[in-house]
Amino acid sequence: MAIQDLIGKLPLTSGVYLMKDADGKVIYVGKAVALRKRVQSYFRRSRGAVSKTDLLVSEIAAIDHVNTASEAEALILEASLIKKYNPKYNVELRDDKSYPLIEVTGEAFPRISVERPRSRAKGSRYYGPYVAVTLIREALTIIRKIFRFRTCDPFPDKECLDYHIGLCDAPCIGKISKAEYAKNIRNVCLVLEGKKDVLQRNLSREMETLSAAQQYEKAAAVRDRLQAIGALYSGTGDVNYYKEAEQLQRALNLPRLPERIEAFDISNIMGHQAVGSMAAFLNGKPDKQNYRRFRIKEVQGIDDFSMIAEIVRRRYRRLRDEGRLFPDLIVIDGGKGQLSAALNELTALDIHVPIISLAKREEEVFLPRKREAVRLPSDSLGLKLLQRLRDEAHRFAITYHRKLRAQQTLDG
Repeated sequence: MAIQDLIGKLPLTSGVYLMKDADGKVIYVGKAVALRKRVQSYFRRSRGAVSKTDLLVSEIAAIDHVNTASEAEALILEASLIKKYNPKYNVELRDDKSYPLIEVTGEAFPRISVERPRSRAKGSRYYGPYVAVTLIREALTIIRKIFRFRTCDPFPDKECLDYHIGLCDAPCIGKISKAEYAKNIRNVCLVLEGKKDVLQRNLSREMETLSAAQQYEKAAAVRDRLQAIGALYSGTGDVNYYKEAEQLQRALNLPRLPERIEAFDISNIMGHQAVGSMAAFLNGKPDKQNYRRFRIKEVQGIDDFSMIAEIVRRRYRRLRDEGRLFPDLIVIDGGKGQLSAALNELTALDIHVPIISLAKREEEVFLPRKREAVRLPSDSLGLKLLQRLRDEAHRFAITYHRKLRAQQTLDG
């Protein structure tokens, strides 16, 4: 594919771009507020003497990218990828001592801060360099919301404002053990090193261990961290997931950002070979390993309400009995009747998860105990997220139904 065609496919969202030569080697890594516009700027005809940019452009054979939720997060990823790939056209940034670094001190309860050290302190670890001080401070604030740490110097005698606004666990007054605090710092370092896969694997294991020990509150906290890390770098979609989720949260007055959503649908022909499906989205993307399909076992004839009730009951009774975590939002394909049937099952199971239904004809959203439907604007990103999820659940149900019909035909 021609370079201009590749550029045309880049999104207008923030992220990191990786320029590669004909051998597939990364030769430059950069960040951008709008990826397509930034990359396009390299290919404008230069004037005067041949520049470093001209030399870079002459070697570009391919361009990869990763979207992020903000420019600050792109800055973190950019630095970790420069360290990973050592691109030859990033040498100036890597070697320039005037750019700021992130310092992780060697104290018993390490501080993390942005510094321009004249010399490197013994026992401290350093990450960077980074170009923009303001952005790197913003990025650290984002990370602190996930893995809280101290920035104070010296160590205070009592908790400060950071503890009260959820950015620090107040080791100064013993609110967190040395071991737990050290784990937070290790996780921050994994983020700064770009080792997201290692971090996610570690958090998944911790969450499973806590769930198995029936420490559900702690398991939920780890799940929140795991989902936040997954959303930190939101992949290559054209629409940033956080914008969709935040719109949906505001429109439906949800208690938390809907990062994990599960949607249910029914497929049958005149009540025969009735099946149900559940599609799962994580951070706006299909989480196919957690899709589920159901043969309707308890309902005869055409009764969509009872069918929805059956599959919702089976799904969440099992999650409850196995001590597994529930989604942030449940979406039912249908109207008030389907929503009421599903809600009754959750109530009987003593499970309290936000649940809505989405009716196809008018694309109305129904909420429990609300007489009137919520009509989201047709261009609402939140509505588009619900539609993608609903359509995926429907596709999955239809595929399973066709498979069973084909099998019945062969058996007959």
